[in-house]
Amino acid sequence: MVYLSRIYTRSGDSGETGLGDGRRVPKDHPRVEAYGTVDELNAVLGWLLAQAPEMAEAALLRSIQNDLFDVGADLCVPEAPSAANRLRVRPEQVARLEAAIDRLNAPLPALASFVLPGGNVAAAACHLARTVCRRAERAVVTLMRQEPVNSQVLIYLNRLSDLLFVLARVLNDHGVRDVLWVPGQNQ
Repeated sequence: MVYLSRIYTRSGDSGETGLGDGRRVPKDHPRVEAYGTVDELNAVLGWLLAQAPEMAEAALLRSIQNDLFDVGADLCVPEAPSAANRLRVRPEQVARLEAAIDRLNAPLPALASFVLPGGNVAAAACHLARTVCRRAERAVVTLMRQEPVNSQVLIYLNRLSDLLFVLARVLNDHGVRDVLWVPGQNQ
């Protein structure tokens, strides 16, 4: 369990931050960028839930918020033999997302076009979260080019963006209020 007695430490005042293994890195290090973007995604999900606390799948989103802290903790501690007992994203977490995608997508009508972000407020917020999730995924890919990263982190974020797309459709009255792209509409 985490125990925080002080919020500010002044240790980041010079533009560096500490990783979970104690190493100091610049605040713009790819690892910090990756877990910072995951934190931003979590905040967008929190904002979505604050806008619609009784929405369908609110419990699912709250469990995903908890998972995103696991993702951040995983990214915060570089992989090394000394970090073997650290919290890591597991395949079971990905499997839960896949099960939710399958359950939510089954009753939706098939798409004949791409969906534009929008519809109602909750669906639009889901689309915003999806785009932040994709940015987090890109940040993890950038980090993976430089350092080892638990592959389940990337897989989790990839599935989560898919889930957020499906959930946006669910929140748009099961696809009825989806705004579809019309290619060349304004040409």
